[in-house]
Amino acid sequence: MIKKILLAFGITTMALTATACNTVRGVGQDIESVGDAGDEVI
Repeated sequence: MIKKILLAFGITTMALTATACNTVRGVGQDIESVGDAGDEVI
């Protein structure tokens, strides 16, 4: 029973970590595109 709980917890942790990495990358790209747009205006 405990092994199943630990396995479920590990899988959930890996899934959340992968999602967080994609989110951080997306935020970085958004910030970069805003900076590029600001450079074009000036």
